Amino acid sequence: MKEDFLHYLWKYKKFDISNLKTTKNESIILQKIGIHNIENSGPDFFDTRLIIGEQKWVGNVEIHIKSSDWYAHNHEIDSNYDNVILHVVWEDDMDVFRKNNTIIPTLQLKDYVSPGLINNYQNLFQESKKSQISCEKQLPDVSGFILENWQERLYLERLEQKSTLIAELLQKTASDWEATLFLLLAKNFGLKVNGDAFLSIADSINFSVVRKNSDSIYKLEALFFGQSGLLQNDSSSEYSIMLKREYQFLKTKFKLDTSGCLPVQFFRLRPPNFPTIRLAQLAMLYFKNTQLFADSIQINSLEKLYKLFTVETSEFWQEHYTFDKVSTKRKKKITKSFIDLILINTIIPLRFLYAKTLGENIEEEIFELINQLPSEHNHITKYFLSSNINIKNAMHSQAMIQLKKEYCDQKACLQCAIGNFLLNREQVLQ
Repeated sequence: MKEDFLHYLWKYKKFDISNLKTTKNESIILQKIGIHNIENSGPDFFDTRLIIGEQKWVGNVEIHIKSSDWYAHNHEIDSNYDNVILHVVWEDDMDVFRKNNTIIPTLQLKDYVSPGLINNYQNLFQESKKSQISCEKQLPDVSGFILENWQERLYLERLEQKSTLIAELLQKTASDWEATLFLLLAKNFGLKVNGDAFLSIADSINFSVVRKNSDSIYKLEALFFGQSGLLQNDSSSEYSIMLKREYQFLKTKFKLDTSGCLPVQFFRLRPPNFPTIRLAQLAMLYFKNTQLFADSIQINSLEKLYKLFTVETSEFWQEHYTFDKVSTKRKKKITKSFIDLILINTIIPLRFLYAKTLGENIEEEIFELINQLPSEHNHITKYFLSSNINIKNAMHSQAMIQLKKEYCDQKACLQCAIGNFLLNREQVLQ
């Protein structure tokens, strides 16, 4: 038994409230549960209203597994608890007194909770070394209606989380949306391995410098490769030497600083994802598109969005993956699958927050776009697919990633729609 379950029972009245009595056999009429205090210190519920015996009470409720936890947590010396009108516990093992030596009324909750609900709770939280999530064995029992509605809510929750990072970057760029998009794209072009490094590189370049040099792919590559530290090599190739020379000019002219730039990594990356190739593609993207933010916001056609982000590297990188070694000539354009990631992780969240700042609701538009994108393939989606969970598009895959990371891994089953369904299904069937 855990305390958060008792909070759940009290908050949603998951117990028989028709004939409640204190441990001293006084009747309790519950008029108002109160406001759940989740983040602040002090009692668990504020502004509770109830009648004990013939006396009306307005005050706070504190919840514990055992009554003695009141003293274990030193509440008797904390003035925040002076206005507790009811002590709700699973097991009453001792009387608890106020500072004036009067007994705080206590409700022993285990006397009023159905055995079926307790059994469901124990089954839901039963530990299994073979299971990745608590409800693994029961997951196939969840109705499609419950799951589909929960997936939509999870996806919106994930969008809100991504909006937090975007809002931070927007503040850093003094509300320059184009500059914010540049930072976001850089981070996502770096993927997991180089995301933070690419973000630090982009952050080291004032976007006005990118704007001023976007008329030349040569200058943009010198800028990006120079700030990344990739020009600090012994390459004797003519192209590398030219970029070094140009970078030294740009560094002096724009007073560029690399002290905050993190090193990029090649280890365990497939050649198409080498930081050299991704930076070359990012440079070409800004060479080809002078109003990338406006286009990203205004274009609603998925086909046109693919066209917007489908660019190739410059000619040098068609025969190289690194500065030193020549490879078989190959056009290294941004693939459709990579554009899908850009849309999922950058463009859609950016559009969501941009509309929000304008006071517009574009949820319908967002869902229409995300539902057209294919689902992601990773260990999380593979796991849920093996449990026969419907993952047909990117909205589903993003929702299941959110579910796994923010609910399953955190054991937050009581805040999960799936957990609630499994917890209460006997009560529903009755």
